[in-house]
Amino acid sequence: MIPYVNPHSLKLGPIEPFGIFVALGIFLAARIVVKQSAKQGLDPNPIHDYAPWGVGVGVVVGHLVHLFFYHPEELSKSPFQILKVWDGLSSFGGLLGGIIAAIIYFRVRGVSFAKYADAFALGVAPGWAVARIGCFVAHDHPGIRTDFFLAVNFPAATYGGPRHDLGLYDAVALFAIAGVLFALRNSGKLQNRLLHMLALLYAPFRFFFDSLRATDLHYVDARYFGLTPAQYCCILLVAYGLWGLATKRASQPGSTPSSTASGSVKPAR
Repeated sequence: MIPYVNPHSLKLGPIEPFGIFVALGIFLAARIVVKQSAKQGLDPNPIHDYAPWGVGVGVVVGHLVHLFFYHPEELSKSPFQILKVWDGLSSFGGLLGGIIAAIIYFRVRGVSFAKYADAFALGVAPGWAVARIGCFVAHDHPGIRTDFFLAVNFPAATYGGPRHDLGLYDAVALFAIAGVLFALRNSGKLQNRLLHMLALLYAPFRFFFDSLRATDLHYVDARYFGLTPAQYCCILLVAYGLWGLATKRASQPGSTPSSTASGSVKPAR
């Protein structure tokens, strides 16, 4: 069983450990996407230019999803709670914000996002995993009571004893998924469909993990007809993944280094 470490004891001045891991995850994801784009012969400049927009919109949307769907009771605290983007973030909301920013950015710049989709898949999975380590360190996703060997020995006075820690489970699953995606990339399989594969691989894990979320604590996620907001998102991820695998071709014009190098992708600068 994993011992419980108070996250406040790990603070570096005003900096919470959660924020450190989120920042590291974003940095890792961006670096991998840029590197993988270059390997495919794509211009990395659009990724450099998109990154701050993706992060900014992701944080804002992630906070709004947390506030309006996961914990709407927080709106009663203060009307300014909406502006406190640092106070509560939904990972799925952040992903949605990043997607919205990507759709708008790539369309405005006249760049095909589909050509960068595999690179995004390879970067998102490990980056998200690192950010989830921050959730584990902060212990902000306690699950139901258990004696499972990977359970965290939460304080009995506050949490009632050992519980699943879903941040840890999510991180492990995402690192494993990242390994599968890189293996598929190296084998040349599912070219241009890795983002859809990421959706299909992650959705079942997350749906199951959310079924383990605590319901007997003071601060728990809202449920709608018995499901969390993330579980509804998982259903959409499965639909997206199946649609992509069924309709996307294994090879598209402009997806190889030789064709992208010929100027089929518009540089952002």
